[in-house]
Amino acid sequence: MSKSLSPFTKAQLLPQEETLEVLKQKGNLFIGIPKETHFQEKRVCLTPDAVSALVTNGHRVMIESGAGEGANFKDKNYSEAGAEVTKDTAKVFSCPILLKVEPPSLDEIKLINPQTLLISALQLKTQHKKYFEALASKRITALAFEFIKDDDGAYPAVRSLSEIAGTASILIASELLSNINGGNGLMFGNISGVPPVEVVIIGAGTVGEFAARSAIGLGANVKIFDNSITKLRCVQSNLGRTIYTSTIQPKNLIKALKRCDVAIGAVRGKNRSPIIVTEAMVDQMKNGSVVIDVSIDMGGCFETSEVTNHDKPTFEVNGVTHYCVPNIPARYSRSASVSISNIFTPYLLKIAEDGGIENAIRFDRGLKNGLYFYHGILTNKSVANWFDLDCSDLNLLIF
Repeated sequence: MSKSLSPFTKAQLLPQEETLEVLKQKGNLFIGIPKETHFQEKRVCLTPDAVSALVTNGHRVMIESGAGEGANFKDKNYSEAGAEVTKDTAKVFSCPILLKVEPPSLDEIKLINPQTLLISALQLKTQHKKYFEALASKRITALAFEFIKDDDGAYPAVRSLSEIAGTASILIASELLSNINGGNGLMFGNISGVPPVEVVIIGAGTVGEFAARSAIGLGANVKIFDNSITKLRCVQSNLGRTIYTSTIQPKNLIKALKRCDVAIGAVRGKNRSPIIVTEAMVDQMKNGSVVIDVSIDMGGCFETSEVTNHDKPTFEVNGVTHYCVPNIPARYSRSASVSISNIFTPYLLKIAEDGGIENAIRFDRGLKNGLYFYHGILTNKSVANWFDLDCSDLNLLIF
């Protein structure tokens, strides 16, 4: 008896799951940029060039009058780039997409329309439970730019601002060492016959690396301390030279601090920066030496550190000048604004290309990582644990 030949294979006859194609439909964005009201915040999210790129792609940008002034971008620059400039704060906050550097205050959240997409920093350590409750009541979708990941798993916004803070720490130290600012009159720079300035950097992350890069470029002698051998190895590799590196052992650290002219704290912890340098160690430092504690926004890694601001940035402890301003990049507001703008612009164009935030987070895992609120539902586990709030899995809400 002949076997009946089927036009299908056995595998093809088995039931298959239905696959639905997700249609990408380009959308037009309407972005609002309010003026920053946070104390000493001078940065702005988009430069006029970035606005021009967005407008050319068919998007609308509304900016509050004076929003770019702190970074020396005038209203005229924005209007020439195609932005709508308005003095009406409420009008800007009513835009469907809001871009801010600092998270909005509770009063500002009241101005936001329900179902708005908010893109800003979150600054988890400075937040309160009321902030998240206010976002939930407005059913807001919120992205924290410090949580957004790159394809290689790095955090581009955090890295950019750390690069600025690291480089700035050396520039600030060089200012504080000059006589004009009451310093020892030492100059960064390898002048023939003059011993170079000694710099100790505690922490071998991005801040430490860029501080070392700047200090070496100016001719200083650099010593880097970190408990991670991998980080120390990476710093040497990235700097392309062999420099003094050591794990954080009190004996070696005290010896280096006694000799140094500048000490930079760049150690971060999970909740609070660990105190690496005790008051007794600071007492043994040279008179007129300078401490720049970049980790002050996480509590600081010098026991003698106390938060200062850009108006009165320094104080003295036993003859050692301390600089402990938590928001160092705001001191260089224009460079920091260009850096933030470079990160935001491609993401905004991508959200539009994918047809909205819902589709964009389906296709981009790094962007999805930045989302902590989805239509008023908290989706970030670390935020939920920190403030004892309920949290939902974002994957269950999207698909």
